[in-house]
Amino acid sequence: MISLVLIYIGELVCLKNELHIEKIAESKKLVIMLMLFGTLFTAIIGRLFYVMYINDNFYKTKASYQSRSDIIISSKRGSILDRNSNELAVSMASYRVDIDMSTLRVSLRTNHMSMDTLTAKLSSILNMDSKKIKNILYMKSPQGNPIKYATLARQINKTQSNSIQGMKLQGLIISDDSRREHIYNNFLASILGYTNAKGNGVSGVEQSYNTELTGIPGRKVSQTDNKKNPLPYKDSKYVAPVDGKNLRLTIDLPIQKFVEDAAEKALKDNTAKSVTITVMNPKNGEILAMVSKSCTNSSGTSTSVKDSLKNNAVQNTFEPGSIFKVITAYAGMEEKVVDDNTIFTCNGSLNVGGTIIHCDDTAGHGTEHFGDIIKYSCNVGFMELGTKLLGEEKLYKYEKLFGFGEKTGIDLPGEATGEVKTPDKTTRVDLATNSFGQGLSVTSVEYLAAFNAVANGGTWIRPHVMNQIEHRDVNNKPVLDKKYDNLGKKTILDKNIAATLRGYLRNVVAPGQNGVGASADVPGLNIAGKTGTAQKNDSVTGGYGAGKYMSSFVGMAPYGDPRITMLVSIDEPNPNKYYAGQVAAPVAHDLFIKIFDYLQSGIDDPLK
Repeated sequence: MISLVLIYIGELVCLKNELHIEKIAESKKLVIMLMLFGTLFTAIIGRLFYVMYINDNFYKTKASYQSRSDIIISSKRGSILDRNSNELAVSMASYRVDIDMSTLRVSLRTNHMSMDTLTAKLSSILNMDSKKIKNILYMKSPQGNPIKYATLARQINKTQSNSIQGMKLQGLIISDDSRREHIYNNFLASILGYTNAKGNGVSGVEQSYNTELTGIPGRKVSQTDNKKNPLPYKDSKYVAPVDGKNLRLTIDLPIQKFVEDAAEKALKDNTAKSVTITVMNPKNGEILAMVSKSCTNSSGTSTSVKDSLKNNAVQNTFEPGSIFKVITAYAGMEEKVVDDNTIFTCNGSLNVGGTIIHCDDTAGHGTEHFGDIIKYSCNVGFMELGTKLLGEEKLYKYEKLFGFGEKTGIDLPGEATGEVKTPDKTTRVDLATNSFGQGLSVTSVEYLAAFNAVANGGTWIRPHVMNQIEHRDVNNKPVLDKKYDNLGKKTILDKNIAATLRGYLRNVVAPGQNGVGASADVPGLNIAGKTGTAQKNDSVTGGYGAGKYMSSFVGMAPYGDPRITMLVSIDEPNPNKYYAGQVAAPVAHDLFIKIFDYLQSGIDDPLK
């Protein structure tokens, strides 16, 4: 009996121990669970504290950004006008398409439309390559993240805009834009230049005065719902765009038309590579007309788009040939090494340090006075003037005085720089050929700025095409903002010597004088000028190319008090007739007639 009791007591003890162990195990599990939940709760509370207090500005900004619409409103680009307010380039109303990528993706899902279907529709509406559209739709940031906003297309028309709106997709944002239109198509193209798809000027005055023409874009910011619909009763911000200012040029439309037609005719008549003509007012540096015409290929198109837009008067250099004798002549007169009684003898050539250099008249001009070597354009006479009477230092002094070897600073992009040799790099042969305009280079505007100083009595003035910048007031009346004032005026010549030189240049053209520029003469206009027929370098051989010439005529009228200066250059005319007196001077003759008829009688705009 006692043993049974002991056994029962033992069993009770074991059961108690087992229950205690189970309770301990359950307690441990509970503690672990509590610790896990505590840790998680602490993490959540910590994250909430971080979001709500530590980094609250970031999330407020992000939430605000996702619930607002921010649209840039393009400003209207200013117009470009000629000096008489004729419109040359204007901005026409058009539209742009921007994409809110997040909203667009939601809208596509809602409308059960795939990205490929959208791409095909947009490609058809915009006449845009589908691959280009896909590249925009799937564009990523430099960090590799999908972009939130992108511009799909600009300068689209009303029909295209309506077609896109008709798709009724949220995220395709249509807003006002403008496109550039040249009133007279390619007329004056190398001066006006062009704008790119973003509306920025990339050539011509569109580039030079891009800031003034562009204006300041506006902005519209509004609160939106999750579908980007504007929310009522919410504050919105609107900043109106400021339209660009208008640019009034020095270009005179009728004169430009005369010059364009003359250049086109000269190009065809002489089967030339190109024709460049510039007309200026020598008293203030204003360019009244400027044309660069290049030859066409058999299909009737320009040899290249780049060539058709290139402004040769500004961006090309050439060896001036005998028109440079104006500079050498002035140097001799200013240095007092020549006068009316100075005698030169031309036997058709001159031996310069063992090199025989020929005159244009290989038979020789014989005995000549100083005025004769200008009138007959005698190379031998000018070589003697340069090598025997002036020398390297003095000739270089006047080359620099007239501004050669430096940019004029004209307000057109891409100006090239002519080249003249310093005295230490000038050989005896260089000096001889430089004296009559070979072995150095100039641009048309560089040369004409120098020639203008002779025409206006001694003042160098910077060539320019901007007359003034203006805007329209509330009554649509022009208001002046700025006149061109970067003239860089400086007196470089003696006015009396310049007047005497103009007299010599008048004899080059005047009837009965047998001068080389007689074919440019117009009765009653008293034109003075100089021809130049320069050999051209062959880029392959390094020497002068056979049958390749630059034929030029520079002139002023009337020579006593010039109102107009003009430079006509014909690049590579037909080698059977290439002398400047035959090809360039007659072009100037016709232009002088038309220009002075217009100035004196005030004819109507020839383009209308």
